[in-house]
Amino acid sequence: MKFAAAALLACVVLAGCGLRLDMHVQPKMKPLRESDFFADGRGSRPLLPNTVARGTLRADTYYYTGMMNGKEGDMMPFPVTEDVLRRGQERFNIYCSPCHSRTGDGNGMIVQRGFRRPPSYYDPKLINAPLGHFYDVISNGFGVMPDYSVQVDPHDRWAIAAYIRALQLSENAPASMAAGKQMNSQTQQGSAGRGAQTTQPPGPNERRQERK
Repeated sequence: MKFAAAALLACVVLAGCGLRLDMHVQPKMKPLRESDFFADGRGSRPLLPNTVARGTLRADTYYYTGMMNGKEGDMMPFPVTEDVLRRGQERFNIYCSPCHSRTGDGNGMIVQRGFRRPPSYYDPKLINAPLGHFYDVISNGFGVMPDYSVQVDPHDRWAIAAYIRALQLSENAPASMAAGKQMNSQTQQGSAGRGAQTTQPPGPNERRQERK
């Protein structure tokens, strides 16, 4: 009787182990492994056409390209606040100043060591360039300048563009602007319709300190 009970208990234990083992080794598909289930032999399936990852639809074409009706636009896609300008200044100093210098005159440290000098932001051509131009150049590069689409995200590209415009305005800024009045409407051309608010750009005194 004891032997029969022990045998029954052993069978129950072994059956339980077998069931648990089956759960561990059940058929499943592991990423990048081959499979004979699909005709192409690939276990990982390609994305369906027109698949868009969550949060990457990019429906706002102007925000992601700087282009409007095939031309470079000249307005900010969001309000230019003090925080936006400070963010633009920070990103500019990190990614742009090595060539363009912190004052934007094109005499950055890399240029002083022999790299081709970029045009000054105070060149009339760039003063009159639309904001979308700076966004596009950061995104796609221009001439010997590589693109910075990986290093700088779209929001920061616009922040840099706004800061560049602030640098241009501050080159010959009147004393009234340095005293705390709003930024010249050129920085926000077209964006007033979106309810954007402008703020004071870095003034001449601040730029002189950066040159030191």
